[in-house]
Amino acid sequence: MPTPSQRMIELGIAQEGAAVLARPATTFTLPAETPEARQVVARLRATMSRVASVHPFAKGMGLAAPQIGVGRAVAVVRAPDGTELVLVNPRVVDQSPESDEQFEGCLSFFDVRGLVRRPTRIEVAHQDVDGRSVVAAFRDGLARLVAHEIDHLEGRLYRERMPPGVEVIPVSVYRGTGSDWSYGAAGRAADQRAAEGR
Repeated sequence: MPTPSQRMIELGIAQEGAAVLARPATTFTLPAETPEARQVVARLRATMSRVASVHPFAKGMGLAAPQIGVGRAVAVVRAPDGTELVLVNPRVVDQSPESDEQFEGCLSFFDVRGLVRRPTRIEVAHQDVDGRSVVAAFRDGLARLVAHEIDHLEGRLYRERMPPGVEVIPVSVYRGTGSDWSYGAAGRAADQRAAEGR
């Protein structure tokens, strides 16, 4: 039986160590490159649908263009409620001083989960595929999903954000799959149980 990472390889997801994941993505010049942006978004959506057919994503999911081998600055995020966000040339322009730590997974090294600290609120400036500029605020789990994808577009994996000395845990041990993000004391307790395999 294939491992989670092997399954992602079969579905066309670039894996940790691929050069395209380690360098900043090239921004789109919009609207001049709108056709190219639309093509990449279509590929991202198709790949996400394939991935979602083999793995549940109760916390939502995201995919950045470098993860399908395309070094361009666009990502698609699907919230737990199914709402879809297309982020072209996104960048974080503000963030809350409040932050929390939760476990994240990444399709580019899907055999493990890692504890990552992120702000609980971010503001992101981005464009739609036609070049219209937007500044949007995201909170809690959605902020985490968006920030994770922006990291990919900057050539960064979540391992770089993990606390010093903290290691990833095997997905076979992690018990948070299938549950939504949780915040506050209940969230910390749930993360502890997930890490301990309870």
